[in-house]
Amino acid sequence: MLIRKLFKFENAHIVRGCSTQRCRASIHGHSYKVEVLFESKYLDQGQMVYDFGLMKQGMKDLIDSFDHAIAIWDGDDAEYIEAMKNHSNRWAMLPVSPSCEQFSRIIFLMLDRLLSSTQMINGERGVKLHSIIVHETETGYAQAFEEDAYSELMGTISLETIAFSDEVREGWSDPQLWDKILTGQPFVNPETV
Repeated sequence: MLIRKLFKFENAHIVRGCSTQRCRASIHGHSYKVEVLFESKYLDQGQMVYDFGLMKQGMKDLIDSFDHAIAIWDGDDAEYIEAMKNHSNRWAMLPVSPSCEQFSRIIFLMLDRLLSSTQMINGERGVKLHSIIVHETETGYAQAFEEDAYSELMGTISLETIAFSDEVREGWSDPQLWDKILTGQPFVNPETV
């Protein structure tokens, strides 16, 4: 069975190297919609695949990291990177250009790492991240599956190369969330949310 949870964020970026001149040469923004799809062959004690309320913990914080922020490719011009950091309190430094496709891969990797470190306590079994759909516009989206997120053909993404500004980190329910994810510290789902 598949379940889907919708998240939203507003973000600015430049997508270097793309065909559209406006996108590759000017900072612009989008109202993103992110669909997180989980799958399992089992239901928990509440007869759910995974309680939607549990997604309001670290998963929401991670996706919200991009809200009202600028996504910066670490391969961009050094002067541009420095200017963006100097003029925005909220930024995310990414090892890839922040296209819709790469956002779907990055969010998949982030949530997959969090999910694999999560101890489930309400009878959840076999819960797996199915895919991430990132809507960049009303008419365009990218959907990443596990094979896309971890694809060497598309370029390997190391979570350790992603950085968030202090203001982004301070907005999380646990400011050490990213460090805990990167070091593989276990997360225990709360009994109630």
